[in-house]
Amino acid sequence: MARSPAAAADTFNYTVVRQFAIMTVVWGIVGMLVGVVIAAQLLWPQLNLDIPWLTYGRLRPLHTNAVIFAFGGSALFAASYYVVQRTCQARLFCGKLAAFTFWGWQTVILAAAITLPLGITTSKEYAELEWPIDILITLIWVAYAIVFFGTIVKRRSKHIYVANWFFGSYILTIAILHIVNNIEIPVSFWKSYSAYAGVQDAMVQWWYGHNAVGFFLTTSFLGMMYYFIPKQAERPIYSYRLSIVHFWALAFTYMWAGPHHLLYTSLPDWTQSLGMVFSLILLAPSWGGMINGIMTLSGAWHKLRTDPILKFMVVSLSFYGMSTFEGSMMSIRTVNALSHYTDWTIGHVHSGALGWVAMITFGMLYYLIPRLWGREKMYSTRLIEVHFWIATIGVVLYIASMWIAGVMQGLMWRATEADGSLTYSFVESVKSTFPFYAIRLMGGLLYLSGMLLMAYNVFKTVIGQTPVNPVIPEDLPVPSTATLAHA
Repeated sequence: MARSPAAAADTFNYTVVRQFAIMTVVWGIVGMLVGVVIAAQLLWPQLNLDIPWLTYGRLRPLHTNAVIFAFGGSALFAASYYVVQRTCQARLFCGKLAAFTFWGWQTVILAAAITLPLGITTSKEYAELEWPIDILITLIWVAYAIVFFGTIVKRRSKHIYVANWFFGSYILTIAILHIVNNIEIPVSFWKSYSAYAGVQDAMVQWWYGHNAVGFFLTTSFLGMMYYFIPKQAERPIYSYRLSIVHFWALAFTYMWAGPHHLLYTSLPDWTQSLGMVFSLILLAPSWGGMINGIMTLSGAWHKLRTDPILKFMVVSLSFYGMSTFEGSMMSIRTVNALSHYTDWTIGHVHSGALGWVAMITFGMLYYLIPRLWGREKMYSTRLIEVHFWIATIGVVLYIASMWIAGVMQGLMWRATEADGSLTYSFVESVKSTFPFYAIRLMGGLLYLSGMLLMAYNVFKTVIGQTPVNPVIPEDLPVPSTATLAHA
């Protein structure tokens, strides 16, 4: 049985999915543009024009919030709302609440774009927004959970596909992390202080911070991977059983890894060691999921020659495997002693953010946009191909330059003379990183250029094409016999 896009739109709520998909592209451009600006400021500090709102310290949290929560968050809303409807064969529960999540999320993003440049911040990494915005986020997230799990409750199939397990766990975990880390005492409308103090505050913050990466930027996007890679490859997931093992191992292990951000601090030694051990264990489920995704292409590798959307998805898995391996290695004390506070950490973060999160998002959007608007395909497959190569070269330039700069910084900072004095001053290490900052800026500009190409391609697809009403095959809500044969 198959439905046309018009019939599918009557059955499913595609309006909110379309809205989030378009805003993913918009916020991607904004977030990456701010990133390019601050990368340029590290080369030429005078670019802030002596305007307080444009200084690096104000724009940097704006960049991280825009890329993670505006770009990444909008992508996750779009993907989860689409996938849960298709796999459950049920329309989104409570359309008005779904609409509230869209408009509410955009309000949060605009509030962040205003308050952060003004210096209104809690100063907590990835949790900089002040308490009135935190309350709005909580209300939106509760609505999101009601819509998502309400759709699962009303599903027409008994089976809950594994992608929904990943989406569901990220929704629940982020709710807990957000509420616990943002328990604060307001002293005015735009100022509050954390309810925790000292090392307890640091521990709670990095329990939140690492798991924001673990669940908002990993587990959730794995849900995206488990749906869109099999769909684009037209192959069943390599091992459905492995996907379930992957889910439970990842969900349990990630929660304990946060203390590796606080090695060599006043955090108790046993807690630091616990974080390091679980970070190393984390490598097993991470690579299990990566292998499961890549092996899904068994028998379909030839499609990579002609399908740039699949290229985005497979390369994103490669970056996922690389960045998770790197994260586990950097949690080892002796490695961390060299890498901590250096640009190596920046390279690691962006190999995950640009290589894994953004690449899988691009692939998802290129798959989704034509189907949401009833087009036969994207306006230009050639532009998708160009975008892929620009983005890949850009991210490689970015992370390679930061790896080199970071290792060099770590070695220069620890170099000592025979009498114990430092071999290099801090200023000398800053001067030595200048050419690598220039390469990073070049990589960032390439990545932003690819984002602009994507925006043009999406615009021409949505506005410039006439709906052709191609037949869209129904999703199987349960794993097929072929799927289980590989398990």
